[in-house]
Amino acid sequence: MGDTGPTGPVMDRDEVDRALARLGAEHEAIETSLLALQDHAGRRLLEGAELTGVTAERWSAAEASITLLWTYFDAYTGALRTAREIRSRRRWSSREDLVELTELLRGEAVTVAGSAAATANAPTLHGGPGRLSERYSLVTLVDRMNQLYATSLDMVVAADAVWSALPARIDLLAAELGRTRKLAHSVGVRPGEHPAGDDLERITRTLTRLREQVVCDPLAFWTPAQGSSAPGGGRPDTTVYDREARALEEVRREIDAVLAVRQDAEQRIVRLRDVLSRADRTLAEARTARGEVLAKIAATEVPVVGGPPIVLQEQLAAAAEYRRHAQWHRLSPLLESLEEKAEDELLRARESLTAVTAPLAVRAELRGRLDAYKAKMARLGHAEDPELAEKYEKARRMLWSAPCDLRVAEQAVLRYQHAAAELLGTARRVPGQGGPVDRTGPGA
Repeated sequence: MGDTGPTGPVMDRDEVDRALARLGAEHEAIETSLLALQDHAGRRLLEGAELTGVTAERWSAAEASITLLWTYFDAYTGALRTAREIRSRRRWSSREDLVELTELLRGEAVTVAGSAAATANAPTLHGGPGRLSERYSLVTLVDRMNQLYATSLDMVVAADAVWSALPARIDLLAAELGRTRKLAHSVGVRPGEHPAGDDLERITRTLTRLREQVVCDPLAFWTPAQGSSAPGGGRPDTTVYDREARALEEVRREIDAVLAVRQDAEQRIVRLRDVLSRADRTLAEARTARGEVLAKIAATEVPVVGGPPIVLQEQLAAAAEYRRHAQWHRLSPLLESLEEKAEDELLRARESLTAVTAPLAVRAELRGRLDAYKAKMARLGHAEDPELAEKYEKARRMLWSAPCDLRVAEQAVLRYQHAAAELLGTARRVPGQGGPVDRTGPGA
């Protein structure tokens, strides 16, 4: 069509019908979206909540946007209704009708009172302070409504997502916290008496404060998705909740340990008494052996044997008192410490006994070696050799007399072994005379 008007070429009937069909579909879609937003559970919760912080600020702007959305939609609806009425006047629209429809469908023919945007506290299309009225084309008005809808829906969906995720989880954790506190109280884990009791108090305060903040300011706990333009793109920020959940789990493990102590405390105390008793007996044996060594072995430094572990006995008595008065939270760490120290004490007592009796073990080894070589020589027919018998008797007197000088006795045994080797005419090396020691025994 060659005719033109203020908005460009005048539309023909087909163009008008297609434009009306498209705008009608857009009108239906926008109306459906607005009604869904109006009925959104998150929006209803926002309307009834006492909001604070960033949520209060953003909801104020969102409410203004929603109000302005309906104002724009009403204007859009009125313009579309007018266009349909003009088109329905005649089956074949006149040129005047087509000019009017072209202006209405393509031009800035929709007037929205500027006071509407100002009253709603929403930004105008062109920014800056609101004017007495603003004019839009239908296409521009649709774009404007889409923008306002997206920002409003994003805020509503984000708040609803936080309210759907966090308060219920906080309530479940608080219920678990309550059960844990009762259990802790039953085993003596109380604030001011046990670190786990103090942790429970801190977790309780934190969860109470967290729930109040989430209810009043949900958007403070929302993390938008980076690079996402979809409404509601993001996730609830559960950092504080997750931290307190981990802390409660640690407290539960501590209480479980205390409960385990309550169940097997008596057996553990009995085992501790047995270990300390064995350590005492071993030390007593070591003290007796030390006296024997000093009497029977000459020129030997014998280590001093320590006394019984009095401190551990006192701690064991304290553990028994804790058990008697059901102070499990104090008994648990004490038993763990005592069990480690008692095993160390038994090991120390055994090492002391070994160190004290080492000279007697050396003497017994020398006696056994001397008798073994004598038996070997007798089996080979050299028992009556005078030189060998003399060396044997000398070594024997040294080993079976008290006090025994081990160094001198060992040399005497070596001389007997050397004489026996020479008598046999073998090249067998004698222990202590260089080279490897013969450990195979006389019958090898």
